[in-house]
Amino acid sequence: MIYTVTVNPALDYVLQLEKVNTGEVNRTNDCQFLAGGKGINVSQILNQLKIDNTAWGFVGGFTGTELVRQLNKKQIVSDFVKISDTTRVNVKIHAEVESEINAAGPQITEQEIAAFKSRLTDLNEGDIVVMSGSLTPSLGADFYKDLLPTIKEAGAEFVVDTTGQALLDTLEYKPLVIKPNHHELADLFGVTFNSNEDMLTYAKKLLDMGAQNVMISMAKDGGYLVTQDGVYHAAGAKGVAVNSVGAGDSMIAGFVGTYFETKDPVEAFRIGMACGAATAFTKDIAVKSQIDAVLPQIKVEEVK
Repeated sequence: MIYTVTVNPALDYVLQLEKVNTGEVNRTNDCQFLAGGKGINVSQILNQLKIDNTAWGFVGGFTGTELVRQLNKKQIVSDFVKISDTTRVNVKIHAEVESEINAAGPQITEQEIAAFKSRLTDLNEGDIVVMSGSLTPSLGADFYKDLLPTIKEAGAEFVVDTTGQALLDTLEYKPLVIKPNHHELADLFGVTFNSNEDMLTYAKKLLDMGAQNVMISMAKDGGYLVTQDGVYHAAGAKGVAVNSVGAGDSMIAGFVGTYFETKDPVEAFRIGMACGAATAFTKDIAVKSQIDAVLPQIKVEEVK
Protein backbone atom coordinates (compact mmCIF):
# COMPACT_ATOMS: atom_id res chain seq x y z
CA MET A 1 0.00 0.00 0.00
CA ILE A 2 1.07 3.57 -0.65
CA TYR A 3 0.19 6.19 1.96
CA THR A 4 0.24 9.89 1.10
CA VAL A 5 0.64 12.38 3.92
CA THR A 6 -0.79 15.91 3.81
CA VAL A 7 -0.59 17.31 7.32
CA ASN A 8 -1.80 20.78 6.31
CA PRO A 9 -4.44 20.24 3.60
CA ALA A 10 -6.68 23.06 2.46
CA LEU A 11 -10.08 23.63 0.98
CA ASP A 12 -9.17 25.81 -1.99
CA TYR A 13 -11.75 28.49 -2.82
CA VAL A 14 -11.15 29.20 -6.51
CA LEU A 15 -12.60 32.46 -7.87
CA GLN A 16 -12.83 33.25 -11.59
CA LEU A 17 -13.25 36.88 -12.69
CA GLU A 18 -11.99 39.10 -15.47
CA LYS A 19 -10.29 41.73 -13.33
CA VAL A 20 -9.75 42.62 -9.69
CA ASN A 21 -10.34 46.24 -8.78
CA THR A 22 -8.78 46.80 -5.37
CA GLY A 23 -10.86 48.79 -2.92
CA GLU A 24 -14.07 48.01 -4.81
CA VAL A 25 -16.73 45.30 -4.80
CA ASN A 26 -15.79 42.59 -7.30
CA ARG A 27 -18.13 39.93 -8.62
CA THR A 28 -17.02 36.53 -9.83
CA ASN A 29 -17.95 34.74 -13.02
CA ASP A 30 -17.52 31.38 -11.34
CA CYS A 31 -16.33 29.89 -8.05
CA GLN A 32 -15.75 26.42 -6.64
CA PHE A 33 -14.27 24.59 -3.68
CA LEU A 34 -11.52 22.04 -4.34
CA ALA A 35 -9.58 19.78 -2.00
CA GLY A 36 -5.97 20.97 -2.01
CA GLY A 37 -2.66 19.66 -0.76
CA LYS A 38 0.51 18.16 -2.23
CA GLY A 39 -0.11 14.69 -0.81
CA ILE A 40 -3.67 14.82 -2.10
CA ASN A 41 -2.28 15.62 -5.56
CA VAL A 42 -0.11 12.50 -5.31
CA SER A 43 -3.18 10.43 -4.38
CA GLN A 44 -5.08 11.79 -7.40
CA ILE A 45 -2.37 10.62 -9.81
CA LEU A 46 -2.06 7.24 -8.06
CA ASN A 47 -5.80 6.79 -8.53
CA GLN A 48 -5.47 7.58 -12.23
CA LEU A 49 -2.77 4.90 -12.43
CA LYS A 50 -5.11 2.51 -10.57
CA ILE A 51 -2.67 2.03 -7.69
CA ASP A 52 -4.18 1.52 -4.23
CA ASN A 53 -3.38 4.30 -1.81
CA THR A 54 -4.68 5.95 1.34
CA ALA A 55 -4.45 9.65 2.19
CA TRP A 56 -3.33 10.48 5.74
CA GLY A 57 -3.27 13.82 7.51
CA PHE A 58 -5.36 16.08 9.74
CA VAL A 59 -8.80 17.57 9.04
CA GLY A 60 -11.26 19.45 11.20
CA GLY A 61 -14.40 21.59 11.22
CA PHE A 62 -16.89 22.12 8.41
CA THR A 63 -14.06 22.74 5.94
CA GLY A 64 -12.48 19.41 6.85
CA THR A 65 -15.81 17.67 6.32
CA GLU A 66 -16.13 19.25 2.87
CA LEU A 67 -12.54 18.35 2.00
CA VAL A 68 -13.19 14.67 2.78
CA ARG A 69 -16.43 14.84 0.78
CA GLN A 70 -14.43 16.13 -2.18
CA LEU A 71 -11.99 13.24 -1.84
CA ASN A 72 -14.80 10.72 -1.60
CA LYS A 73 -16.26 12.19 -4.79
CA LYS A 74 -12.93 11.45 -6.51
CA GLN A 75 -12.84 7.98 -4.93
CA ILE A 76 -9.70 8.81 -2.95
CA VAL A 77 -9.54 6.64 0.16
CA SER A 78 -8.62 8.66 3.25
CA ASP A 79 -7.97 8.02 6.94
CA PHE A 80 -7.45 11.47 8.40
CA VAL A 81 -7.12 12.31 12.07
CA LYS A 82 -10.05 14.51 13.12
CA ILE A 83 -8.84 17.61 14.95
CA SER A 84 -10.66 20.17 17.08
CA ASP A 85 -9.47 23.14 15.00
CA THR A 86 -10.66 23.91 11.47
CA THR A 87 -8.96 22.94 8.20
CA ARG A 88 -7.68 26.07 6.47
CA VAL A 89 -9.19 27.74 3.40
CA ASN A 90 -6.87 29.03 0.69
CA VAL A 91 -8.22 31.59 -1.76
CA LYS A 92 -7.13 31.30 -5.40
CA ILE A 93 -8.03 34.30 -7.57
CA HIS A 94 -7.92 33.71 -11.32
CA ALA A 95 -8.19 37.09 -13.01
CA GLU A 96 -5.92 39.04 -15.39
CA VAL A 97 -3.14 37.74 -13.18
CA GLU A 98 -3.39 34.85 -10.72
CA SER A 99 -3.15 35.57 -7.00
CA GLU A 100 -3.29 33.37 -3.93
CA ILE A 101 -4.05 33.97 -0.27
CA ASN A 102 -2.93 30.97 1.75
CA ALA A 103 -3.77 30.49 5.42
CA ALA A 104 -1.14 29.21 7.85
CA GLY A 105 -3.17 26.25 9.05
CA PRO A 106 -4.83 24.90 12.21
CA GLN A 107 -3.49 24.22 15.68
CA ILE A 108 -2.85 20.52 16.27
CA THR A 109 -2.68 19.15 19.80
CA GLU A 110 -0.25 16.60 21.21
CA GLN A 111 -3.10 14.08 21.45
CA GLU A 112 -3.93 14.59 17.78
CA ILE A 113 -0.27 14.17 16.83
CA ALA A 114 -0.16 10.93 18.82
CA ALA A 115 -3.29 9.72 17.00
CA PHE A 116 -1.58 10.38 13.67
CA LYS A 117 1.59 8.54 14.69
CA SER A 118 -0.53 5.53 15.65
CA ARG A 119 -1.41 5.24 11.93
CA LEU A 120 2.15 4.10 11.36
CA THR A 121 1.39 0.82 13.11
CA ASP A 122 -0.56 -0.10 9.95
CA LEU A 123 2.63 -0.14 7.89
CA ASN A 124 3.95 -3.38 6.42
CA GLU A 125 7.17 -4.31 4.68
CA GLY A 126 7.21 -2.89 1.15
CA ASP A 127 4.71 -0.10 1.83
CA ILE A 128 5.67 3.42 0.75
CA VAL A 129 4.88 6.63 2.63
CA VAL A 130 4.95 9.89 0.64
CA MET A 131 5.16 13.02 2.79
CA SER A 132 4.76 16.37 1.10
CA GLY A 133 3.51 19.87 1.66
CA SER A 134 3.85 22.52 4.32
CA LEU A 135 3.66 21.92 8.06
CA THR A 136 1.15 23.72 10.25
CA PRO A 137 2.69 26.25 12.67
CA SER A 138 1.95 23.93 15.61
CA LEU A 139 4.03 21.07 14.19
CA GLY A 140 7.75 21.21 14.77
CA ALA A 141 10.14 21.53 11.83
CA ASP A 142 11.33 17.96 12.52
CA PHE A 143 7.85 16.42 12.29
CA TYR A 144 8.53 14.46 9.10
CA LYS A 145 12.03 13.45 10.17
CA ASP A 146 10.72 12.14 13.50
CA LEU A 147 8.46 9.68 11.63
CA LEU A 148 11.30 8.11 9.63
CA PRO A 149 12.71 5.64 12.22
CA THR A 150 9.26 4.11 12.72
CA ILE A 151 8.67 3.86 8.97
CA LYS A 152 12.02 2.16 8.37
CA GLU A 153 11.56 -0.21 11.33
CA ALA A 154 8.33 -1.42 9.69
CA GLY A 155 10.30 -2.30 6.54
CA ALA A 156 8.53 0.43 4.57
CA GLU A 157 10.03 2.96 2.16
CA PHE A 158 9.48 6.71 2.29
CA VAL A 159 9.66 9.85 0.18
CA VAL A 160 9.80 13.37 1.66
CA ASP A 161 9.20 16.02 -0.99
CA THR A 162 11.08 18.91 0.54
CA THR A 163 14.20 21.01 -0.07
CA GLY A 164 17.25 22.44 1.68
CA GLN A 165 18.48 21.19 5.03
CA ALA A 166 15.16 19.43 5.67
CA LEU A 167 15.92 17.24 2.65
CA LEU A 168 19.52 16.60 3.67
CA ASP A 169 18.32 15.54 7.13
CA THR A 170 16.35 12.64 5.60
CA LEU A 171 19.27 11.09 3.71
CA GLU A 172 20.62 9.00 6.59
CA TYR A 173 17.31 7.10 6.51
CA LYS A 174 17.76 6.24 2.80
CA PRO A 175 14.74 7.76 1.04
CA LEU A 176 13.42 5.80 -1.94
CA VAL A 177 13.73 8.83 -4.19
CA ILE A 178 14.39 12.55 -3.89
CA LYS A 179 13.41 15.09 -6.55
CA PRO A 180 15.28 18.38 -6.47
CA ASN A 181 15.15 20.54 -9.55
CA HIS A 182 18.50 21.69 -10.92
CA HIS A 183 18.31 25.01 -9.05
CA GLU A 184 17.48 23.30 -5.75
CA LEU A 185 20.32 20.82 -6.25
CA ALA A 186 22.81 23.65 -6.73
CA ASP A 187 21.47 25.42 -3.64
CA LEU A 188 21.86 22.25 -1.55
CA PHE A 189 25.62 22.41 -2.02
CA GLY A 190 26.02 26.17 -2.43
CA VAL A 191 27.47 25.86 -5.94
CA THR A 192 26.81 26.95 -9.52
CA PHE A 193 26.68 24.38 -12.30
CA ASN A 194 28.64 25.10 -15.46
CA SER A 195 27.45 21.95 -17.21
CA ASN A 196 25.17 18.95 -16.86
CA GLU A 197 28.25 16.94 -15.88
CA ASP A 198 28.72 19.24 -12.88
CA MET A 199 25.09 18.75 -11.96
CA LEU A 200 25.31 14.97 -12.16
CA THR A 201 28.44 14.96 -9.99
CA TYR A 202 26.45 16.53 -7.18
CA ALA A 203 23.46 14.27 -7.78
CA LYS A 204 25.78 11.31 -7.23
CA LYS A 205 26.89 12.86 -3.94
CA LEU A 206 23.27 12.55 -2.78
CA LEU A 207 23.47 8.81 -3.51
CA ASP A 208 26.62 8.61 -1.41
CA MET A 209 24.77 10.41 1.39
CA GLY A 210 21.95 7.85 1.41
CA ALA A 211 19.37 8.52 -1.32
CA GLN A 212 18.42 5.38 -3.26
CA ASN A 213 17.41 7.29 -6.40
CA VAL A 214 17.74 10.93 -7.43
CA MET A 215 15.44 12.54 -9.99
CA ILE A 216 16.41 15.97 -11.25
CA SER A 217 13.57 17.89 -12.90
CA MET A 218 14.51 20.54 -15.47
CA ALA A 219 11.08 21.74 -16.71
CA LYS A 220 11.00 21.90 -20.53
CA ASP A 221 14.52 20.44 -20.68
CA GLY A 222 13.31 17.13 -19.26
CA GLY A 223 15.09 15.44 -16.41
CA TYR A 224 17.67 12.98 -15.17
CA LEU A 225 17.53 9.88 -13.01
CA VAL A 226 20.66 8.91 -11.08
CA THR A 227 20.83 5.45 -9.50
CA GLN A 228 23.58 3.17 -8.21
CA ASP A 229 23.36 1.34 -11.55
CA GLY A 230 23.52 4.26 -13.96
CA VAL A 231 22.49 7.74 -15.10
CA TYR A 232 19.46 8.20 -17.35
CA HIS A 233 18.03 11.16 -19.25
CA ALA A 234 14.60 11.90 -20.67
CA ALA A 235 13.95 14.88 -22.92
CA GLY A 236 11.00 17.11 -22.09
CA ALA A 237 7.64 16.35 -23.67
CA LYS A 238 6.33 18.81 -26.26
CA GLY A 239 3.33 20.84 -25.18
CA VAL A 240 2.16 24.18 -23.81
CA ALA A 241 2.82 24.47 -20.08
CA VAL A 242 -0.18 26.12 -18.43
CA ASN A 243 0.13 24.88 -14.86
CA SER A 244 3.19 24.37 -12.67
CA VAL A 245 1.08 23.60 -9.57
CA GLY A 246 1.03 19.87 -8.96
CA ALA A 247 3.49 18.93 -11.71
CA GLY A 248 6.18 17.95 -9.21
CA ASP A 249 3.63 16.04 -7.12
CA SER A 250 2.53 14.21 -10.26
CA MET A 251 6.12 13.29 -11.10
CA ILE A 252 6.63 11.86 -7.61
CA ALA A 253 3.34 9.95 -7.85
CA GLY A 254 4.21 8.44 -11.21
CA PHE A 255 7.61 7.30 -9.95
CA VAL A 256 6.41 5.94 -6.61
CA GLY A 257 3.34 4.19 -8.01
CA THR A 258 5.27 2.52 -10.82
CA TYR A 259 8.17 1.54 -8.56
CA PHE A 260 5.73 0.03 -6.07
CA GLU A 261 4.44 -2.29 -8.78
CA THR A 262 7.61 -2.98 -10.81
CA LYS A 263 10.64 -2.25 -8.57
CA ASP A 264 12.14 -0.78 -11.77
CA PRO A 265 13.45 2.77 -11.18
CA VAL A 266 14.00 3.48 -14.88
CA GLU A 267 10.43 2.61 -15.83
CA ALA A 268 9.26 4.53 -12.76
CA PHE A 269 11.22 7.56 -14.00
CA ARG A 270 9.56 7.29 -17.45
CA ILE A 271 6.05 7.22 -16.00
CA GLY A 272 6.93 9.97 -13.52
CA MET A 273 8.11 12.24 -16.33
CA ALA A 274 4.89 11.60 -18.26
CA CYS A 275 2.70 12.35 -15.23
CA GLY A 276 4.56 15.58 -14.46
CA ALA A 277 4.32 16.80 -18.06
CA ALA A 278 0.65 15.87 -18.38
CA THR A 279 -0.23 17.93 -15.33
CA ALA A 280 1.89 20.85 -16.57
CA PHE A 281 -0.12 20.80 -19.82
CA THR A 282 -3.52 21.04 -18.11
CA LYS A 283 -5.16 23.41 -15.64
CA ASP A 284 -5.69 20.68 -13.05
CA ILE A 285 -4.08 17.43 -11.98
CA ALA A 286 -3.80 15.21 -15.05
CA VAL A 287 -6.14 12.31 -15.74
CA LYS A 288 -5.23 8.95 -17.26
CA SER A 289 -6.05 9.90 -20.85
CA GLN A 290 -3.76 12.94 -20.64
CA ILE A 291 -0.93 10.88 -19.16
CA ASP A 292 -1.37 8.26 -21.89
CA ALA A 293 -1.23 10.98 -24.56
CA VAL A 294 2.14 12.26 -23.30
CA LEU A 295 3.74 8.90 -22.50
CA PRO A 296 4.88 7.99 -26.08
CA GLN A 297 7.03 11.14 -26.10
CA ILE A 298 9.03 10.10 -23.05
CA LYS A 299 12.16 8.28 -24.18
CA VAL A 300 14.65 7.34 -21.48
CA GLU A 301 18.27 6.87 -22.53
CA GLU A 302 21.24 5.84 -20.44
CA VAL A 303 23.93 8.49 -20.28
CA LYS A 304 27.29 7.00 -21.23
